[in-house]
Amino acid sequence: MLSWRVCRRSLATTRLVRSDPKLEYPEHAQLYPNHIPTSLAQKTILALGSSLMALSDPWRADMVAVNGEVTGGLALNRMYNKMDAHPEGQQILRLKPRINTTTVDFDALRDLPPDSLGFTYATYSDDHKITPDSRDTVQFVDDVELAYVMQRYRETHDLVHAVLDMPTNMVGEVAVKWVEALQTGLPMCVGGAVLGPIRFSPKQIRQFRRYRPWAVRVGLNSEFLLNVFYERRWDQDMDDFRREMRIEPKPF
Repeated sequence: MLSWRVCRRSLATTRLVRSDPKLEYPEHAQLYPNHIPTSLAQKTILALGSSLMALSDPWRADMVAVNGEVTGGLALNRMYNKMDAHPEGQQILRLKPRINTTTVDFDALRDLPPDSLGFTYATYSDDHKITPDSRDTVQFVDDVELAYVMQRYRETHDLVHAVLDMPTNMVGEVAVKWVEALQTGLPMCVGGAVLGPIRFSPKQIRQFRRYRPWAVRVGLNSEFLLNVFYERRWDQDMDDFRREMRIEPKPF
């Protein structure tokens, strides 16, 4: 089985052979901090290795992240175009806000009204013991603007969980992946949506059967959630937010 270590070794070997890629292969120059320029062959190796590792262990977030970056080129272009065609999305692309514990005051969010978006997100993060700081930085996307789109998708993923009221367990994750797959077209989301239920227990299958039709409707009918400037909506009432975004209440 290909492993991340093998993939990294391949990249390291290439860098040793090509001591100055900016001179020999200017199209592979480093474009932003943490960017690792890669050739098509290297991306293929990374895609195969990360796919195998993610299938064997779906909780390997690092493998899921790598796979999303090296296979998501066409989808990221479509996502960028959707954002660039929307007033709020345009502002996000221009300002490039980040979501982490440095840029977002979670204590202030906890002081907002209980029905607000900000309070919902902060308490969801507390209840599920998650933090936006755990999201990996994009490395393998060879375009500055598309790299930001991927980073934004990554950092708003938990917000999507919160507004959909979906837990972070396997059933909740696959339900959210259906929404994201239909909205973004990212291959890693499609793979997670289709292949995720393979590992479900009979009880999880019964739970998921309630959520899948709803998740498909939300993915098809709701507003493109990557166009939401969440940071400017923290005090918005959750019911109003869901109505505006055309998010159907989840089944119980």
